[in-house]
Amino acid sequence: MPIAVGRPVPVLLALALAATVTACTSAIPGKATSQGSVVSREDPNQPGGVDPSFVENTDNGEIDRLAATVITDVRTYWTEQFPKTFGEEFNDLKGGYFSVDTADADSDAPPCADKADEVEGNAFYCPTADVIAWDRAALLPVLRDRFGEAAVMLVLAHEMGHAVQNRTGVGLDARKANPSKFPTILIEAMADCYAGSFVRWVADGKAKHLNIAKERLDSALESLISFRDPIGTEQTDRGAHGDAFDRVSAFQDGYEKGVDLCAKMTVDNRTFTLSGFIDAGDQARGGNLRFDQIVQSISPGLNTYFSTLMTKSGKTWVEPKITTVDDAPECGGGEQGPVAFCGDGGALEMDGKKELPEIHIEIGDYATGALLASRYGLAALAAAGKPVEGPDAQRSAVCLAGSFTGSLFSAEQRFLSPGDLDEAIQVLLDYDYAARDAKGDAIDAGFDRVIAFREGFTGGGEKCGLS
Repeated sequence: MPIAVGRPVPVLLALALAATVTACTSAIPGKATSQGSVVSREDPNQPGGVDPSFVENTDNGEIDRLAATVITDVRTYWTEQFPKTFGEEFNDLKGGYFSVDTADADSDAPPCADKADEVEGNAFYCPTADVIAWDRAALLPVLRDRFGEAAVMLVLAHEMGHAVQNRTGVGLDARKANPSKFPTILIEAMADCYAGSFVRWVADGKAKHLNIAKERLDSALESLISFRDPIGTEQTDRGAHGDAFDRVSAFQDGYEKGVDLCAKMTVDNRTFTLSGFIDAGDQARGGNLRFDQIVQSISPGLNTYFSTLMTKSGKTWVEPKITTVDDAPECGGGEQGPVAFCGDGGALEMDGKKELPEIHIEIGDYATGALLASRYGLAALAAAGKPVEGPDAQRSAVCLAGSFTGSLFSAEQRFLSPGDLDEAIQVLLDYDYAARDAKGDAIDAGFDRVIAFREGFTGGGEKCGLS
């Protein structure tokens, strides 16, 4: 989905929500469901969160109360963390916080905008006024309803990340003076990373008003990747924020490794997968192979990759026989989902009529590719004499799918586009199938599935437990 930068004026660092963003709220086998509240409401005097009276133009409603609660805890976080990281006190925003009713043409406009409706679908930080503003009519309630309250937490924490940058020499003047050193894609990755570090602080139970369980992070990441850049965006584009892989990676790095890593991000130590590359054949097909073409297209590459990997490990690789069935595969003795490792000579079964074709249409062709690669991963574990059941097998299956994907995405190969990577991240968040072992047990959280996939993508098959 496109991200708007420069709305309503060029100095803004903003997030825009496209009207087409969707998320599942019903329970589907193997698929994540939306999560509930992140605001602690144990205090009967604060049934809806923090009093939002410090927010300019607030209507004192539920959405602004949620936003005020997030802002209150994120201010506390930076009051504590900023001196530890940067050696000086954190100064709150001089311009403050502004709620905008974009449904009312006569509503007050925030600083850095001429009219309220210029902010429609946006939350932004404006460095010239040192203000954070949000659309309480057409952004925050949509995020909350589609992805849960955690999405509101993430978006506002991201905008506060931009305020932190403005206080640490990575502000508007620095970007104007040296755009090659501080491209927008790096600035946005840092803000995603800062948001991740804050959310970890909340998850660790250190926030006064907010709480979030690990399983709720999937909904937050769903909201984050809804803001990914459109296919064909170059890293150097003025408005580039990153594809789904870039954005999730930055958030997870902040969550896993902390604010110090975020502060030290540079163009020299950060690799982005976003590129303007679009395969001409892929574009002619509307971005996807037909479902009936996917096995024929991907199998040679899978076999070459895993044969090479197994040879390096001193093992022998036997090309799996793939059988298409009319429903969920039943081989192997466990419910692995629409693609299954059968264990019999490395054979695989694939649902060719029902759920897998639906996933293929819903997400894209590389969703199918990633699921298939994970079953090849189980076949590789079996060939290496490793267990194909248990937590290690679950992690290794996803990691090997990531390592195969990384091999296709390398500069030497370039068989995949960033859009394919987006599809891999989406299927990992939405479904647990890639992480199911031969018994049908899986890594529960999409957040953790993506971490395992990223480990293989960036580190190669050697990181995936074959040796």
